[in-house]
Amino acid sequence: MIELLKKMAGVAGMSDQVIATDFLISAKAEVRNYGVAITETATPELRAVLRNHLREAINTHEVIANYMIAKGFYYPHDLSAQLSADLKASDTAQNLAQK
Repeated sequence: MIELLKKMAGVAGMSDQVIATDFLISAKAEVRNYGVAITETATPELRAVLRNHLREAINTHEVIANYMIAKGFYYPHDLSAQLSADLKASDTAQNLAQK
């Protein structure tokens, strides 16, 4: 039953690494976008709201990155190991696309 639900949701076969990597990329984009939005905002009130959202986005990024480091999915201080992890994630994503 679970596999049927996964297929219906379009996530059948997705690994934790692929999901976490996608989440991390989204979190990075969110941080970047809030930073840009803050610099383009004219009112102090809106800047304050956006700063709060930026802090939350940074915290979310930290949680995801720490999870990925603990699981061996992310090596921010070891380029060679990160390249290997990225290639593995890329292969997994390509295999999922072919199914």
